[in-house]
Amino acid sequence: MENSHTSSNALGIKSLLGTETLSHSQIRTILDCASVYKTLWDQKKAFPKSPLSEKTVSLLFFENSTRTRGSFELAAKRLGANTMVLTQDGSSTKKGETLYDTAKTIEAMAPHVLVLRHASAGSPHHLDRILNLPVINAGDGFHEHPTQALLDLMTIEDFRGQIAGLKVLIVGDIAHSRVARSNIYALKTMGATVSVCGPRTLLPPKVEKLGVNVFDRLDQALEGQDVVMLLRIQTERLTPGQIPSQGEYTRFYGVNGPLLRKYAKPDVLIMHPGPINRGVELTPEVADGPHSVILNQVANGVLLRMAVLHLLVGGEALRRNK
Repeated sequence: MENSHTSSNALGIKSLLGTETLSHSQIRTILDCASVYKTLWDQKKAFPKSPLSEKTVSLLFFENSTRTRGSFELAAKRLGANTMVLTQDGSSTKKGETLYDTAKTIEAMAPHVLVLRHASAGSPHHLDRILNLPVINAGDGFHEHPTQALLDLMTIEDFRGQIAGLKVLIVGDIAHSRVARSNIYALKTMGATVSVCGPRTLLPPKVEKLGVNVFDRLDQALEGQDVVMLLRIQTERLTPGQIPSQGEYTRFYGVNGPLLRKYAKPDVLIMHPGPINRGVELTPEVADGPHSVILNQVANGVLLRMAVLHLLVGGEALRRNK
C-alpha cells in the first residue's frame, strides 16, 4: 500500500517499512548505493557530501539490539548526522505514555529521520501515517525487518555477483522471524528461488502461499542450495509445545560440519542475522568456518543503512561501476 505522503527522493517513497512492496528497481537503487559506499570505505576514500550532514537521526529502540542499533548509529555518524537514541526503559513509555505521544514529542524536536524497532507488528506503519518525516522499520514484531534483508542481499551479491537464479534456503523458526519474511519478499523480487525448512510448528500457516518450497528434512533441503540462512529459535516468542526441546531441534535442524560436507554444495554460503545460539542452530565449526559470511553481513549492515538514510533524505542515486 502506498504511503499517505508523497516523496521526491530517489526511491520515490517517504519511508522504508518493508520489502514486500519494494520494486526490483528500488531494491537495485539501494544495493547500488550501498555498493558505492562499500567501495569508497574499502579504498579509504572520502564519501560524497551527504544530505544528512549536521542533521539528526532519531533512533527509537523498544527492543534489545546490538547489530541493528549499532549499525544505524554508525551509519548516521559516517554520514555526518547527529543521533538521538531512546530505549523503552529510557523513555516516558515506562510512565504510560503511548507510542503516538512519544513519536509526536520526538517530531516536535525536529529530527530528520526516525528509526523504530518495536515489538508490535505494524507500529512503523502507524508512525508513518502520523508523522511528517521518514520512518525506517528496524524490526516490528515478527512482521518485517527490511534493512536486514537488504544487507543480506548485498552480502550475497558480494560473493555471488547476483541474486537472480540463485537458490536460497532459510532454516529455523520461520513463523516468528521478521527476517525470514523480509528476505523471502526481497529475494523473490530479485529473482532467487527460496526454500524454507523447519519443524511444521515453526512454519507460518499456509507458508507455501509465500511462493517458497517447503522441506521437512534438512538433509534433503540442503542439496543444491547456493545460500543457507539460519535463524535463531526465538524462545521469547514460542508458545509451550512448539518444539520438544532445543536439543531435539538441534538434532534434526542444526547445521554442523559433517552435514554440510555430505549434503551441501562445496561453495555454499552460510548466513545468520544474529544473535547466534552456538550449538543450537549451528555449530562453532560452521559459524566460524570457511563458508560463513556472518561477519560480512554485520559489516555490510552499516553501509546498507548508510544507503537507506542517504536515499530517504533526498540524496542522489549512487550507481556502482559495472
